[in-house]
Amino acid sequence: MSLSNQSSPSYIYGPTQPTLHSKTIEEETMESASELVHFPLLINTNYTASTIPWRLPSHDVRIATPTELSWINLLLNLIPSYKKRAENDTSVPDAANKAESFAQRYGEILENYKKDPSCRGSPPDLILLCQIREQILREVGFRDIFKSVKDEENAKAISLFENVVRLNDAIEDEGERLENLVRGIFAGNVFDLGSAHLAEVFSKEGISFLSTCRNLVPRPWVIDDLDTFKMKWINKPWKKASIIVIIFVDNSGADIILGILPFARELLRRGSQVVLAANALPSINDITYTELVEVISKLKDEEGRLMGVSTSNLLIASSGNDLPIIDLTKVSQEIANLANDADLVILEGMGRGIETNLNAQFKCDSLKIAMVKHPEVAEFLGSRMYDCVFKYTEV
Repeated sequence: MSLSNQSSPSYIYGPTQPTLHSKTIEEETMESASELVHFPLLINTNYTASTIPWRLPSHDVRIATPTELSWINLLLNLIPSYKKRAENDTSVPDAANKAESFAQRYGEILENYKKDPSCRGSPPDLILLCQIREQILREVGFRDIFKSVKDEENAKAISLFENVVRLNDAIEDEGERLENLVRGIFAGNVFDLGSAHLAEVFSKEGISFLSTCRNLVPRPWVIDDLDTFKMKWINKPWKKASIIVIIFVDNSGADIILGILPFARELLRRGSQVVLAANALPSINDITYTELVEVISKLKDEEGRLMGVSTSNLLIASSGNDLPIIDLTKVSQEIANLANDADLVILEGMGRGIETNLNAQFKCDSLKIAMVKHPEVAEFLGSRMYDCVFKYTEV
């Protein structure tokens, strides 16, 4: 299957400016619930999006479990940083009062769940609590409270992109270059304002991509299938034009621009076709479809190339998602169509690749790649904080 032959409304990059097919950007990003479908490569047998079980069937639904309390407290601890971002959203009139309304409403719901998990029906899970948070933000009048920081970090990362790519290209050994690209993905994934600790560090000190690359926790990582993946990479199964790789991307800034895009560029250089699936709507500092289209436009040259590599086989698509995690039973029809013949599915980031979908099984090869940034996740995995997950499953 050739991406350039698709009738999809996604952006396809080539020597000219990106061309939009069928629908406007606004129509493309606003995926209604009725349009969401099952991801076709997902093996549905016993699929549950959430990785970490919060309770057992034997637990009393009226009493919060220790795991539920831990995760609800995590979300409560994030409210102040959300409120601060909302207060400073200059695009929203009366932002301070609306931010206070958000904080009170969401905090009250979380506290009620702590007292009685069945207070709104069934006990909650992470997906529901994230949905409620985004819904309240939109109801009080906020669309994208992280927009300014995303734009700033995208601009910084764009200025570093050329240097990062040149450093990767200078590595002659294929296996070593792959490992350097993977380390770049982990380093970029640190830019995550959904982590209370990292949000605080970022606001005070900033985060250096290159120093993070150098200071990753040593291998072996908590889940470390890199050597197996490297062996297949060197044997070049993904070095043919017929190979399609779907990547569900995560954060703005260094994550997408200095982590994922150099890796995607390497796949393109090897001849693969690459689909980058980004959120339809804003959530935390995750990059959206429209933002990713803009970033790629800024990075490519007049001939439609990323640092000398053609982007004719690169496609940007809306995943249909509006959360920092993803339930693969609810994706856009567009990404479902594009995925039918994919050979490799990559879920990047803690939300998409660990907190959800770590155990998801696919009909093709899959890779979950993310850094551990929540103590609750580290405890579940038995890992260090800022440990790395590189889970490769071959079919």
